[in-house]
Amino acid sequence: MKLGEKLRHLREVEGSLRGLHRPLSQMEVVRGLKNELGRSISQSYLSQIENGTRPNVTAATRDLLARFFKVHPGYLVNDPEGFDTELVSALRTSDDALAAWLAEGAERFRHDGEIRAALEAIAQRPALRRCLILIGALMEISRDGSDGPNS
Repeated sequence: MKLGEKLRHLREVEGSLRGLHRPLSQMEVVRGLKNELGRSISQSYLSQIENGTRPNVTAATRDLLARFFKVHPGYLVNDPEGFDTELVSALRTSDDALAAWLAEGAERFRHDGEIRAALEAIAQRPALRRCLILIGALMEISRDGSDGPNS
């Protein structure tokens, strides 16, 4: 994968993590660098990196982008020809497996409309893994305090 592709992917992931349901724009990255890290690069420079006009960046730019996207600076280099980490496909496979498992569970609870609807709704979430982790965290919180009248 080329550096530009990696940055586009990171903008997509970061937008999702920030709840935008879309990739961060290049301008949002530039503003985020300034607001969150106190340093910045220009949008045109970021565009040149992404479109391959500037295939290499300085160590300072690489470190800045790595800090913003919370990745190792070594990730922000062009991969050798034919190199494949399979990270993205492994995550997609994980979400697909979870979605299938939840859909199967929803079918098993077809006689309990509320449970079935809840399982189907969770299975359709784009960030399914994160959704399940959040539910787990909520369960931990409720274990520490009162679960309310239905516990």
